[in-house]
Formats: sequence, C-alpha cells, structure tokens
Amino acid sequence: MYLPGQDLGGLRVDLGTIPLGGVDDQGVAWPLQEMDGWDSPEVRAEVHQRAADHGAWLGPRYLAERPVTLAGKIIAPGAAELDAAMERLRAAIPLDTTVLTVRETVPKQATVTRSGKVLLRHLTDSVAEFSVMVTAGDPRRYGVDEEVESTTLPSATGGLVFPATFPVAFSATVVAGEIRAVNAGTFETRPAFTVDGPVSAPQIIGLYADGTTRQLAYGQDLAAGDQLVIDTDAPTVTLNGTASRRRFLAVPSGWPTIPANSTVTYQFRAAAPAPAALLTARWRSAWI
Repeated sequence: MYLPGQDLGGLRVDLGTIPLGGVDDQGVAWPLQEMDGWDSPEVRAEVHQRAADHGAWLGPRYLAERPVTLAGKIIAPGAAELDAAMERLRAAIPLDTTVLTVRETVPKQATVTRSGKVLLRHLTDSVAEFSVMVTAGDPRRYGVDEEVESTTLPSATGGLVFPATFPVAFSATVVAGEIRAVNAGTFETRPAFTVDGPVSAPQIIGLYADGTTRQLAYGQDLAAGDQLVIDTDAPTVTLNGTASRRRFLAVPSGWPTIPANSTVTYQFRAAAPAPAALLTARWRSAWI
C-alpha cells in the first residue's frame, strides 16, 4: 500500500507532473530504475587529420544536446488506475517542452521534449514497465531557483544645499544602479534582461572579475509603459512582447554571460536621468 507523496528511496526525478521515484496523488507508485544521459552530454567537435604528419588539428569544441532515457515501473492500486497512470505519462511528455527536475542534493532541471516512443508494457493488470526518451536542446543543468534582481538608474543624494555658509563640506553620494549576478554552478550561464521605460538609450555594462567588460547598448528610447526584453541565450531583443528590435542593439564585445563560480556586476546606464526606468535581470546557476 503506497501513500500519496511517499518517497520510494533512491533518485527522485519529476518529469513534468510525474513523480518518478515517488507516489503521485492518485496513489500510483513510480519506481525509477534507470536514468541514462544526465551525467554528461556528448562533445561536438571537428577533427582534421594532419597531412603527411602525425596527429590531427582540433577545431572548436561544443557540447551537444542532452538526451536522457528514463525507465522504471508503474504500480497502481488496480487496472483502471494503471490505465489512467499510463495516459498521464503519455501526456506528461508533449511534443513541445516540459521540465525535467532531478532532486539531487542541489536540485537541478532541464527543459526537454519528447524524442522517441513512450514504451509501455503490462506486467500484470496493475503493474507495467515504462521507458521514455527526452532531449534537452540546452545541455546545461540549471538550478531550480531562478534568481531575479532589479535596479533603477544611478542617482545622487546629499550634496550642497543653498543657502550655504562657507567653508562647506561636499557630501554628495552616488547610488549606482547595479546588479550583482552570482553563478554558483560549474558552467557559464546566460542572463535575460528586461528594461522598463521611460528611458533614453539604455545601456547594460557587465563588469567581470578579470577587469574586462561587455556592453549592451540600445540605440532607441523607450516610452512610459514600454518593455524591452533582451535574451542573451536566444539571442533576441523584443519590444512589448512582439516586435523584434535586434537591429537597434549594439553588442560590441559579445553577449554577456556569467562564468562558472563567478559574480558579474551589471551596471544600468542611460543617456539622460529617468527615475522611473528599471532594469531587471533573471538567471539560473548552471552545471554541466
């Protein structure tokens, strides 16, 4: 007799709403017996043999997509419950995307899609075995918690107030518009930025630990109510959810990333003061 929410021990994986390694809210147990592909993706590389010489020339190397195979059993209270559970498994792996979450010590997730048949075989009238294959186009394993930070443009406080009596002390303080983005993982991750207007020619400047910078400079003004979304992974630049504005964004030194085990400070700047302007950054720590 299994209880809803019960942990079956071993590795726990959530495939959409299916709790592999646990018991769902219908009292159906999903023992997970195999997970292959979560350890590492393949490497994609070009190798050119040296002419009349030993060895080869190694070209650029990139990580390939991450296929993951999951296999186990479905143990239901009865035949009707088993049939319903098999239908839920089929529906949990759509042709578009779903989230695969692995409950490790530090839980991680990947966005996956169906990449093969959903194999189901009855063992008894209430027990079946399953095998499914899904693929993550992005090979990174992301933290389940999305980090979100926001900042306004820099502003100055204090300073000289008139009338004043001399000698005077100048005490103006500039409050910098900055976001500190921390990647606690072992592989670089790519943030997404949202700029809310009104603001004139907004810029995002990434300051790296090695002293280098990467800049995103938008050459247009945003009116009140406008929202510009910059996805550094896609990479896309979208105004108000529909209109592409990629041609107006200068990326002189490459798209900014957050390196492994690093902190990047993103500064928010503009051509003119705009107290209502807001920059929001979103990212997840990433592992490989």
